[in-house]
Amino acid sequence: MGAAEETGVEEQPWGEVSPDAARRLLIAAVEAFAERGYHATTTRDIAGRAGMSPAALYIHYKTKEELLHRISRIGHDKALTILRTAADGEGSAADRLAAAVRSFVGWHAAHHTTARVVQYELDALGEEHRTEIVALRRESDAAVRGIINDGVRAGEFDVPDVPGTTLAVLSLCIDVARWFNAAGHRTPDEVGALYADLVLRMVGARPAGVQKR
Repeated sequence: MGAAEETGVEEQPWGEVSPDAARRLLIAAVEAFAERGYHATTTRDIAGRAGMSPAALYIHYKTKEELLHRISRIGHDKALTILRTAADGEGSAADRLAAAVRSFVGWHAAHHTTARVVQYELDALGEEHRTEIVALRRESDAAVRGIINDGVRAGEFDVPDVPGTTLAVLSLCIDVARWFNAAGHRTPDEVGALYADLVLRMVGARPAGVQKR
């Protein structure tokens, strides 16, 4: 799978970034950060991967941290959109939780290189940018927590600790980016379906109106 396909350049998350040089720099930064880690990557590394000079990089991004922030912001905005769309959708809490997990996991698998940078380089951001991204993560947490609370109130879920379970669900989904291999036996959609089933089992999902004995 090529870099453009894996990072989603032709669609989300980078499709809205322009001009082309800025988009190439984002792709190069994702590849470098994922391969070497943020701190071991230099602006020269990124510029070289993009086929540009280090001086050309600074026309678009003032610092390496600004590049990471742009990548992180796009990724977290996408994650929040996925989760809110599911949370606001129709159907039972179980239907909405399954849809959230399928989509969230599917994105992390299909764009696993990008997702690793988005999810695991948070501590490399400066204080202001980290605060901004943490706020987005809390909104994602709130979207999933809201679905689980709905399920508990409707008698669909058996969850004694909603905040802890929400954290477990999100952690399970995000970890897909760490291990997913595009050459493996399962597609992103198949992994999404598997994880949706696992999460419904985790919350003790049962048909609405059927109370626990």
